[in-house]
Amino acid sequence: MTSDIIIQPNPVLQAKTQQQDRNGRIYAQMTTLRNCGTIQLPRQAFPPRHSITLLRHLALPVAGSFTPRLVSARRRSGRRPIRFVETDVPESVSMTDSNFIPSSAHPAYTEIVVVRHGETEWNADKRIQGHVDVDLNEVGRQQAALVADRLSKESKISAVYSSDLKRAFDTAQAIADRCGGIEVIKEPGLRERHLGDLQGLSLSEAAKASPEAYDAFLSHKTSQDIPGGGESLDKLYERSTSSFQRIAAKHRGERVVVVSHGGTIRSLHKRACPSERPAKILNTSVHIFHISDVDEWTIKSWGDVSHLNQTGFLESGFGGDRTSG
Repeated sequence: MTSDIIIQPNPVLQAKTQQQDRNGRIYAQMTTLRNCGTIQLPRQAFPPRHSITLLRHLALPVAGSFTPRLVSARRRSGRRPIRFVETDVPESVSMTDSNFIPSSAHPAYTEIVVVRHGETEWNADKRIQGHVDVDLNEVGRQQAALVADRLSKESKISAVYSSDLKRAFDTAQAIADRCGGIEVIKEPGLRERHLGDLQGLSLSEAAKASPEAYDAFLSHKTSQDIPGGGESLDKLYERSTSSFQRIAAKHRGERVVVVSHGGTIRSLHKRACPSERPAKILNTSVHIFHISDVDEWTIKSWGDVSHLNQTGFLESGFGGDRTSG
């Protein structure tokens, strides 16, 4: 019987690897490990009096027998320290043994690839969309095909989630079709912010057409609702992060795609990095989040549009900045 022992480097872990040279002599090599993965150790390798707290899975991407050193770490604030022990993996256990098989999955967290929808005509016209259901334009469809092709060449995707608005769903469908015909799961909680009386207006006309709603839209008060049924930033934050957490909990150890909107993705960034401002969130930009089993959010990459080498994308238009919708 095996038990997953999950180790958090502090800040990196050095694992001692034993390998044989051509003459059969054993030599040791210290390998610095920076990436997370899975290591499975026999349960009997650890004395029962010790409690090993599961934090992250650490991959040992080299052959041979291992003598991992469990390093000390601290829990999140307000909790008691974690106790670790040092122990040796029996020499009979190797990377090829059935009881010691590293996995590409990471059961301690969910990797969520967040994609903003492709371009719409309203994006190009700087028109406020909110919950108005606007289709992708031709550029947006090309962008969706390109991001789908990119993701199909990366690690396996277990599920595809999308806002139920067409511009997001059609982008998600392109990704799902290209990645093995996965069914797209609609999640209304991933919708764009409802922008009340401003929906359908261009930015240039909004101030005159609906000054009260426009002022609320630009307000720095996160509790400020927008007249006409619009949401405050606080409501958007609660709705979008709750949906994201549910998806992460359902797919622990898997890689999933979420297709959403500029305002929603900004809320996700705020949850992960509350003291930082995100860069613009361009159409079909890719953002990778890791959500741990203790609800810690980490952004691994942000705003990647390297797949858009064949189409244009909005540099100065309604491209996912603070005033986008």
